[in-house]
Amino acid sequence: MAPFTRAPKAAHLSWSREKLAKANKKDEMRIDPTCPDSYFDPPHLVLPLLSLSCSLLLRCLSDGLSFREHLLDVDGDGEGAAAAAATATGPKIRVRGLTRRSEASGEEILRGVDLDVPRGVVVGVIGPSGSGKSTLLRALNRLWEPAPGAVLLDGVDICGIDVLALRRKVGMLFQLPAMFDGTVADNVRYGPQLRGKKLTDAEVQSLLSLADLDPALYSKPASELSVGQAQRVALARTLANDPEAIVSVLLLDEPTSALDPISTQNIEEAIVRLKKTRGLTTVMVSHSVKQIQRIADLVCLVVAGEVVEVLPPSELSEAKHPMARRFLELS
Repeated sequence: MAPFTRAPKAAHLSWSREKLAKANKKDEMRIDPTCPDSYFDPPHLVLPLLSLSCSLLLRCLSDGLSFREHLLDVDGDGEGAAAAAATATGPKIRVRGLTRRSEASGEEILRGVDLDVPRGVVVGVIGPSGSGKSTLLRALNRLWEPAPGAVLLDGVDICGIDVLALRRKVGMLFQLPAMFDGTVADNVRYGPQLRGKKLTDAEVQSLLSLADLDPALYSKPASELSVGQAQRVALARTLANDPEAIVSVLLLDEPTSALDPISTQNIEEAIVRLKKTRGLTTVMVSHSVKQIQRIADLVCLVVAGEVVEVLPPSELSEAKHPMARRFLELS
């Protein structure tokens, strides 16, 4: 059999909340639930800075945009924002026919991906290196334009939502956090402040608590934080990015890969707490199958650019795709 054999398209079909609840009763490996900003797209930060004002640069960083995107999208509201905020009854995120080719080689990175992400759950995305996991994640908030194919947020095509409004609803954290100069509080306040909103001390401390940080870190210089603390400050900054409307989706690209076990546990507990207390929908890419088993409600297995299986963590041993099974056996 040739490697990366495609599985039938039906393999990925969506899970309802009822089916999830029933499946979760069988899973005894989950952690105890009682025990995400401004983000950065490094490839876009290489454009010449001399032609940009400092205020534009800071706003680009706060909203996670490339400079080109910020220059083209200057009217921060957009006709799709109101529609995107409307309550929908279907999946929180729906991906249909998403395809992506390498600009250098023309090779397919994603192959007609279909995926439904239910509301208020943690979906773990795992698979071999180079299978397209991070590429899929970056399409969910238009770090690349999802075409051909479509990504729907609350039933609305994200290409019809203003990119600034979209990224205030869909926060993203990468592997290594980046801090602005100043204190922890300055970092948490950055996004809202650039839009004329000043968070109170109590609001900042509440956000730090949500991110599993001691509010006493409020006045600590950000330059003195550990990597684990900085990652959680970035999480608080994500949640502060649109305090009135509240971030509703959190995208995590291996957020604990550079952290020690204790910091990793802190991040995991913060993710579970945010799901429990704020109904946050989270999509998390990880190379750790054990981590995904601890915190995810659903596992999305990606092989050679395709979503080949979507199933609860308790059923990973029942994965049918041969390459997915081999990946799980070796993990």
